[in-house]
Amino acid sequence: MPVARWVAPVTTAMALAATAVAIYLTIAHYADPDLLVCSEGGTVDCSSVTSSDQSLLFGIPVALLGLIWAAVVSVLCLPMAWRAASRLVHQARLAAVIGGMAFVLWLIYAELIIVGAICLWCTVVHVLAFGLFEVVVMNASDVFSDA
Repeated sequence: MPVARWVAPVTTAMALAATAVAIYLTIAHYADPDLLVCSEGGTVDCSSVTSSDQSLLFGIPVALLGLIWAAVVSVLCLPMAWRAASRLVHQARLAAVIGGMAFVLWLIYAELIIVGAICLWCTVVHVLAFGLFEVVVMNASDVFSDA
């Protein structure tokens, strides 16, 4: 399943960047949401978003779920994973970015409609997840074929 040479390094870099921001968000969640370098009290208010009821899913911090997702996607986007002979690796990568994008859409809805504020750090992860989704989907044409 050959892809353009730029795909593996670009997706790896995007996934690692998402991992780094997710680490920051996770640390802030457990330590103090006010650690986030972000404006407060307006439309952009990271503290309101990261301490809202929507910042937990079944008691698990969304930041931690994002960190786990980004770490898994980082591994699935390594050059060796892009070169893997097993179609399962490519299917897992595709499933991960589709699932991640679906969750991002929910989080954007939660920020804008339920919380009424936007977290810029979360938005960085959302943009990276969208970029990963786009590149992976555009390079997944033969993931399910028998060729």
